[in-house]
Amino acid sequence: MMKRLIYFFLVLLALAPLSAQTYQPTWDSIDRRPTPNWFADAKFGIFIHWGVYSVPAYAPVIPGKLAYSEWYWHQMTEGRDNLKATAVETGTWAYHQKKYGADYAYQSFAPQFTAELFDPDQWADIFERSGAKYVVQTSKHHEGFAMWPSKEASATWGRPWNAVEIGPHRDLLGDLSDAVRRKGLRMGIYYSLYEWYNPLWLKDKPRYVSEHMFPQFKDAVTRYKPSIIFSDGEWEMTSAEWHSPELLAWLFNESPVKDEVVIDDRWGSDTRHKHGGYWTTEYTAGMSGMEHPWEESRGMGFSYGYNRAERLENYHTGRELVIMLVDIVSRGGNLLLDIGPNADGTIPVIM
Repeated sequence: MMKRLIYFFLVLLALAPLSAQTYQPTWDSIDRRPTPNWFADAKFGIFIHWGVYSVPAYAPVIPGKLAYSEWYWHQMTEGRDNLKATAVETGTWAYHQKKYGADYAYQSFAPQFTAELFDPDQWADIFERSGAKYVVQTSKHHEGFAMWPSKEASATWGRPWNAVEIGPHRDLLGDLSDAVRRKGLRMGIYYSLYEWYNPLWLKDKPRYVSEHMFPQFKDAVTRYKPSIIFSDGEWEMTSAEWHSPELLAWLFNESPVKDEVVIDDRWGSDTRHKHGGYWTTEYTAGMSGMEHPWEESRGMGFSYGYNRAERLENYHTGRELVIMLVDIVSRGGNLLLDIGPNADGTIPVIM
């Protein structure tokens, strides 16, 4: 009789919703939250890197090196100012001078990020037909430009710095979220904790966290209810300095997605492969084992954002990508395959 009661109690615990749990703002408590089962079953997702960096859409292609075009602003700045700049950084700065001129500011690209041909239903149809089960869009990258009407973005930058106030004049994140869900896929967001040149970040990091990052993150989650959050840009501070456990306690206890949301492991310089929902790798062979959920993310070429300098031979073939997916899933992982749309809102044909 006692064994039956214990078994019945364990079954009730297994069936109890995650919302029945209360999580404390500590890693010991946060790490006890099980990753929702939908993630392990999904296997294949689509990553989207799209923003102001999609206007220059450039990084030098150097054999043996990854060159992320979404880092354009940082790479051109380092190439200009840092005597120890890398070949990618100096190459980006040389390109910028030649194409736009040394005095052309990165912020000047924002009005050219127009997305005039963006058709979210067409995108969602492509994603569904690819076999993907979830989509992760950049809500903002390290440049700080928000793809939704974020008041924090424009307030701390002191200029229109979101897609509703400048450029597309459209809620790109909201429109795609709606279209993706209409196709029955799960929708998530990529969110960068830090911003390279945000004035408040450069001046007062604790205030940046409390007055910019916290309210902006909560706004994005409350508005768009993401099923997955790919946090990034965490390496500049520890999770204690980011106050990540406090933020995640809110996410798991109070947010509208507390039962469904899946998180990654990028919440501080001390967290990768140690804390969080699933471990992340990028542009590697991935991991092995099913003891903890993991995901490999990568572009089809050498960049996440679209890079006009890449040629056909820089892309994986369809056959290679299918083999990659099968291999990763056979070892217990998920594949988050990236596309980098054009500034006009079209997906490059090869992608």
